[in-house]
Amino acid sequence: MMFLSPVKTFLRIVKKGSTEEFESLPYICTLLNSSLWTYYGITKPDSYLVATVNGFGVVVEIVYITMFLIYAPPRTIAKTATIAGIVDVLVFAMAVFVTQFAMEGELRINVIGFMGAALSVVMYASPLSAMRLVWTTKSVEYMPFLLSFFLFLNGGVWSLYAFLVQDWFLGVCSLSVTSFIRYAREPSQTHACARL
Repeated sequence: MMFLSPVKTFLRIVKKGSTEEFESLPYICTLLNSSLWTYYGITKPDSYLVATVNGFGVVVEIVYITMFLIYAPPRTIAKTATIAGIVDVLVFAMAVFVTQFAMEGELRINVIGFMGAALSVVMYASPLSAMRLVWTTKSVEYMPFLLSFFLFLNGGVWSLYAFLVQDWFLGVCSLSVTSFIRYAREPSQTHACARL
């Protein structure tokens, strides 16, 4: 569900023909995070669920970033493409290269898991990149409620799964609770935003 939560946002972007003030950082961070967890699931024995769920996420996030690049204003396209290239291609390629050629066995799995856990914190915090705009405009219009909500739920589900399978790397808690503070402070905007 988390990967599909921005569908309404992207339908709005397509309908308006513009990304408006929406940020691409949550999708860029989610792509890197999903890529690392897919790699972790492939590398760690008996972690096919982690690999398949996040493999689906990789495909979906590539579609979102592509759509964002198609509908973004020219000044935003270069910035988004540069960040996506550095984060989603170079960082991921370096992580795979280093862990494949400099490590083996349990160390490799632990390093990949640590990187995935660290990036989960970034991913869960990435919707907060819109907080500056929210604070200056006093509106949550450009902070996707469904994305924030499903990131919160996703963090809880993965934490429960981590507890059940005793894989503590998967148990990184969701930081997206903070994003709901703004919704609570702007109740008149919450209902309009929840329809996005």
